[in-house]
Amino acid sequence: MLYAILCYHDEAVVGGWSKDEDDAVMAKLAVVHGKLAQQGRLGPVARLLPTTAATTLRKDEPPVVLDGPFAETKEQLLGFYVVEAENLDGALEIAQELGRANPGGAYEIRPIGVFHGAFQS
Repeated sequence: MLYAILCYHDEAVVGGWSKDEDDAVMAKLAVVHGKLAQQGRLGPVARLLPTTAATTLRKDEPPVVLDGPFAETKEQLLGFYVVEAENLDGALEIAQELGRANPGGAYEIRPIGVFHGAFQS
């Protein structure tokens, strides 16, 4: 069984790290990544860019696009898709298509930086 491990932290704290502090954390994580990869247990690893880069598609009728991560607090993150799109408009088209198949709730669209590739077959 695969598990998603969603990392939460105070964005202001992490964003306030110096380059050296961030590099030190990433070096420690690289050790864990290496161990898990060697065991064949590491899938995609992504670091979401700041919430200031987020866009939310409210799947209302008609759909509403908002700047920022504006899901209701009564909603929980249930999973995520990693999709490739040329730009935000392309990503919104994909989210709208997913929204038509899955009523209710919201999709938060955020650019990501990939630090490790997918499982090797």
